[in-house]
Amino acid sequence: MTLSTKKIRLPLHGVLLLDKSAGHSSNDVLIKAKRLLNAQKAGHTGTLDPFATGLLPLCFGEATKFAQDLLDASKTYDAVIHLGIVTSTGDTEGERLRVCDVNVTAAKIDAALAQFRGDIRQVPPMYSALKREGRPLYEYARAGITLEREARAVTIHSLECIDYKAPYLTIRVSCSKGTYIRVLGEDIGEVLGCGGHLKALRRTGVGALRVEGANTLESIEATSQEQRAGLLAPVDTLLSTFSPLSLTDELARRFLHGQRLALGKENVHLPNQRERMRVYRASDGKLLGTAQLMEFGVLAPERLIVA
Repeated sequence: MTLSTKKIRLPLHGVLLLDKSAGHSSNDVLIKAKRLLNAQKAGHTGTLDPFATGLLPLCFGEATKFAQDLLDASKTYDAVIHLGIVTSTGDTEGERLRVCDVNVTAAKIDAALAQFRGDIRQVPPMYSALKREGRPLYEYARAGITLEREARAVTIHSLECIDYKAPYLTIRVSCSKGTYIRVLGEDIGEVLGCGGHLKALRRTGVGALRVEGANTLESIEATSQEQRAGLLAPVDTLLSTFSPLSLTDELARRFLHGQRLALGKENVHLPNQRERMRVYRASDGKLLGTAQLMEFGVLAPERLIVA
């Protein structure tokens, strides 16, 4: 009798820029990517609805420690709003609730979009993963229950029409975390007087990361097992907006022990104001983690890389 042996997972560290296709949940895609790379540990940086496509950064190993930074980052989307039809979910997966005639001009579209730029308030949709008394809202919605939801502040950094062929309005939006593009599409439809729902949604950017050149599950499957680890971008890809800071070997050792460091001009070039840093060891360029540079040149460790 032979004993089955458990497959040994690899301790991979880095970021996989994935171009998610429609019809799959973000968690399903994560599980499949983790299996394809045979990785020990992986996590995503915020979900995309199953019908949505586009950039889904996946973090492996030590990169999972910095996933929150992408959760908090601004996002960029291209969205197609089907004007004239309101659905129960705000997208193509819901039931039709209302059908209206569409009588929209370019001028009306420009005026409508202008109302949503800047700081706005949104009421989260019932079909969302937000929880009430431990249960996601979509469970209540599926049971036919509608709960009161408090409007939340979000910011629309930019919003433009990139195409309009009635009844389809295509917009490009850059927004803060927590923005529901489905709600934005519905609200734009209401301002235009005809209602609407999202026909398609594609995320093109997360923070400084872009979907161009991202991998698909199909392209990963077509790559040999030996080459798949090479698809991972370095961990500090997630930290490109942080200023770099290099430490001597002795300071690096103390930093990795979680000690606050009083930095002097002789050790490192200090910026002029308090800010978050990505910290490296000068002798080999190894990323050590992130830190806050405080008043008086005190470096306070945040998240450390131990691998």
